[in-house]
Amino acid sequence: MTRAPLSAPDGTRVPLSARDGTRVPLSVLDLSPISEGSTPAEALRNTIDLARHVEQWGYRRYWVAEHHFVGVASSSPAVLIGAIASATESIRVGAAAVQLGHHTAAAVVEAFGTLDALHPGRIDLGLGRSGQRRAEALAAARSGPATEPRRETVVRDGLVIPPPFSVGALLSSSRLAAGLGVLQQPGAQAPDFTEQVDDILALIDGTYRTPDGVDLHAVPGEDARLQTWIFGSSAGPSAELAGRLGLPFGANYHVSPGTTVDAVEAYRAAFRPSAVLAEPYIVVSADAVVAETDGEAQELASTYGHWTYSIRSGEGAVPYPDPANAAPLTDTELGLVEDRLVTQFVGAPGTVADRLASLQRVTGADEIVVTSVTHGHRDRLRSYELLAQEWGRGLRAA
Repeated sequence: MTRAPLSAPDGTRVPLSARDGTRVPLSVLDLSPISEGSTPAEALRNTIDLARHVEQWGYRRYWVAEHHFVGVASSSPAVLIGAIASATESIRVGAAAVQLGHHTAAAVVEAFGTLDALHPGRIDLGLGRSGQRRAEALAAARSGPATEPRRETVVRDGLVIPPPFSVGALLSSSRLAAGLGVLQQPGAQAPDFTEQVDDILALIDGTYRTPDGVDLHAVPGEDARLQTWIFGSSAGPSAELAGRLGLPFGANYHVSPGTTVDAVEAYRAAFRPSAVLAEPYIVVSADAVVAETDGEAQELASTYGHWTYSIRSGEGAVPYPDPANAAPLTDTELGLVEDRLVTQFVGAPGTVADRLASLQRVTGADEIVVTSVTHGHRDRLRSYELLAQEWGRGLRAA
């Protein structure tokens, strides 16, 4: 087996459990948001600048998302990862996550094998089934609406767990269906997610064989020192597969706060020790905006709901609105994004650190990956800096 064991940027093994309430490492998830009045090119330059800064501030990883036709600049993660890794020195850089429904296993391994060859031992390959999941959900929606029991919002040890978001309205978006069609060759159908993951691991390990018995070797890619992750939002196939394969798991609280706890519990229940991990390893994501005071942070985050609504309405993300120009959301708009607003971590450094500690305790996360979006780039830099300072005080105390 050539899969890299989980390690810190300096090569030391990461502690495999942080469920005792102590502070865990922080990492970054960047969507390369495009602010109102800005451009995709400026958003990408801001991503590079942010990566350089958070490396200095002690963040462990810098991950980029993969989104298509939704108004953010993170549409080509492998290209962006190469630029970030070239601009930094030691921070791990990766994808959270490659949407396998839009890629072949060979293309993924060759792309990330190339990144590892250029930046050995620093690349994280995150895998997600968003492409397949959306296609499956669209097919299910055409067969009739599903009925699920309504859940109430609960608060567990300070962590807000809202009802799961219903994607019914989003699935009716003609833009979503059109985007899925453009992202695949005509007539193509994405393979089963489990089969694609198995193929990726076999290509990396050098054990891949076609159904008719032909050995194939990815160059670059074979023997790459990639850390392979699986990402998921619910207690479904992704969480179970990550556990069964003994791979680290990323749970998306910032996307689906109502189902994250279910996802991490399913992962732990399915976990089997592997050459990579002796016990489960979980990263949980969180939206956070930090400023000097609670009031200032709330002002900076005041248009997050507008931005989230534009995505959930099916029209794609609008340029991130300037709080100085935005009108209040209507009750209907608020209703569509309420779960995301009450689960965003907004405030002064101590306020946000305390809430993130609750997220860590409830989920047992071994790392927290933070995504911070503001209209102004300086405000986003300051948000990550203040959080790192406050969180670091907790780490030193522990």
